[in-house]
Amino acid sequence: MSEEFKPGDKSSEVWIYKVMHDGHTQPHEVTCVEGEPFPPCNTCKHPKFVLVRTAHHVARHEHFKKGK
Repeated sequence: MSEEFKPGDKSSEVWIYKVMHDGHTQPHEVTCVEGEPFPPCNTCKHPKFVLVRTAHHVARHEHFKKGK
């Protein structure tokens, strides 16, 4: 079972989430950055965020780290 998050919860990593609304729009994917809270929807106010896949922040990826 996938873990669900709601507005106000914070993302612990840079991840890609599927957002499901209350019927006013189709589910879609978004990126949430570590430490930032999941926002409310302007229309339905309480979407659900479900983890789709993890991703590396470009600044933390081994091919892009500064000082190497």
